[in-house]
Amino acid sequence: MGCCSSASSAAQSSKREWKPLEDRSCTDIPWLLLFILFCVGMGFICGFSIATGAAARLVSGYDSYGNICGQKNTKLEAIPNSGMDHTQRKYVFFLDPCNLDLINRKIKSVALCVAACPRQELKTLSDVQKFAEMNGSALCSYNLKPSEYTTSSKSSVLCPKLPVPASAPIPFFHRCAPVNISCYAKFAEALITFVSDNSVLHRLISGVMTSKEIILGLCLLSLVLSMILMVIIRYISRVLVWILTILVILGSLGGTGVLWWLYAKQRRSPKETITPEQLQIAEDNLRALLIYAISATVFTVILFLIMLVMRKRVALTIALFHVAGKVFIHLPLLVFQPFWTFFALVLFWVYWIMTLLFLGTTGSPVQNEQGFVEFKISGPLQYMWWYHVVGLIWISEFILACQQMTVAGAVVTYYFTRDKRNLPFTPILASVNRLIRYHLGTVAKGSFIITLVKIPRMILMYIHSQLKGKENACARCVLKSCICCLWCLEKCLNYLNQNAYTATAINSTNFCTSAKDAFVILVENALRVATINTVGDFMLFLGKVLIVCSTGLAGIMLLNYQQDYTVWVLPLIIVCLFAFLVAHCFLSIYEMVVDVLFLCFAIDTKYNDGSPGREFYMDKVLMEFVENSRKAMKEAGKGGVADARELKPMIK
Repeated sequence: MGCCSSASSAAQSSKREWKPLEDRSCTDIPWLLLFILFCVGMGFICGFSIATGAAARLVSGYDSYGNICGQKNTKLEAIPNSGMDHTQRKYVFFLDPCNLDLINRKIKSVALCVAACPRQELKTLSDVQKFAEMNGSALCSYNLKPSEYTTSSKSSVLCPKLPVPASAPIPFFHRCAPVNISCYAKFAEALITFVSDNSVLHRLISGVMTSKEIILGLCLLSLVLSMILMVIIRYISRVLVWILTILVILGSLGGTGVLWWLYAKQRRSPKETITPEQLQIAEDNLRALLIYAISATVFTVILFLIMLVMRKRVALTIALFHVAGKVFIHLPLLVFQPFWTFFALVLFWVYWIMTLLFLGTTGSPVQNEQGFVEFKISGPLQYMWWYHVVGLIWISEFILACQQMTVAGAVVTYYFTRDKRNLPFTPILASVNRLIRYHLGTVAKGSFIITLVKIPRMILMYIHSQLKGKENACARCVLKSCICCLWCLEKCLNYLNQNAYTATAINSTNFCTSAKDAFVILVENALRVATINTVGDFMLFLGKVLIVCSTGLAGIMLLNYQQDYTVWVLPLIIVCLFAFLVAHCFLSIYEMVVDVLFLCFAIDTKYNDGSPGREFYMDKVLMEFVENSRKAMKEAGKGGVADARELKPMIK
């Protein structure tokens, strides 16, 4: 934490002449200390899980009797078959690997340490016996000798379930995992309860595996399209809105036409020469094409009506995009901000998952009802799971909030620097420096507020999923209403937090003061906020739609060549979801820049009047945009007194 010199209260700063980006002071220090203390607790959980969780149990694995594979073990009191020497047995083998307990998140099967995993399917006990004799890897219980596999009456209980699927060791974790996809299909069947026909799910999963190269290529295509769109936004922002509007409309019409054409073509194709399995796949694809075509038609009609209603305001967005495009030209590192945030999130999630895995191996060995060993934590330490889950949400939100504060700080620096030649060499790094020195406490407080809303919503969602089909209609309605209300509250708080971070970057006030100031100015500019955000966000949404439609159309054309043996539904859904997420990550930065620019403009116009000594900081194009917006709303009869009312500055 940096030094906190020149700290002053909001009241004192309001009595002097306001100048943005000056008189920096640390904000919300108690919340920063609380966040640091919470992170120390997360570190304690990590250290405790590593120290008591036996990393060897996680990496090397252990059998159902508490023996760690690949080493010599110590005898556990009253536990049979414990304390065995497994130096030559380095892999964990499950007698029934597909028997999954989803509630307790474990495999309901006896685990043994073996010398090698069966690379080929073993159909009979004779095959299991031959495998043990040739490889020295006994796949039955330790109490049964290989010579007794085919003669003992206990073989059906002590030996693996037949047929034994071909398996391979998981890299670095020494577990024998089945290579046959049908085993994982059973797991998916347990999760996806709405699929009544198991053969449908098998075909869906096989379709994903068959089309994995196409899926990977289409995901890469969506990434390239998002990068190209960001470049277009930077350099041809003046014509972008019209180009984007025309392309989306033409793309929607063309995509709808192609879908209906493919549906008609496939419906007329002869089906006498294909096998029953291929016939079933063809019928699934035909049904999917019909659903896609109808959905695309409805979407195209709605999109056309929206564009018809908003046609008079589309031109106003050009000026806004032009100013935001200038920001990206002066701050090119903004384009790469999603990468750094995603990288930080991935690092934290990997740390969180590894700690969770270590935490799962902590505790003392306890014998369960079946006589096998389980490791359980007793006392207050068993509630570390909840602390760890809260840490996942809070720290993830903290990382996302740091991105918002970084972007806000960089854009604020750009806006309130009159001579753009005097900008810092790297405004993004300068913003990161201010964030670390002054505003980590503000970010911690804002992310904690989101966490307080998100945790109850997740708990209610979990309760709803557990009680699915058991609760009455009234309880189901109340649960869904609470979940919906919490979701709406979370979205509103996210938007308010983002504007509070902008106000903090401008005034260097604490979170509550910044949130109050941002809320007041947003309310007083409600109509202009609605105009700018509605039109601007809608155009960015059209950009996301363009990327998703382009990627989806390419996927349909490529998957059309595999229609005889691949079901389209799941591969296409995966591709479209990934394309939307990628487009959202890139265009959300642009949306954030637009929101920050507007808040800066609202402060600038109401504090400065253009007279000597009180010159505007804003770009002239942005002023023209707002003036045109005001005129357009007056012409439409929506200006009124509320829009013409003089706006108050944030700093009084």
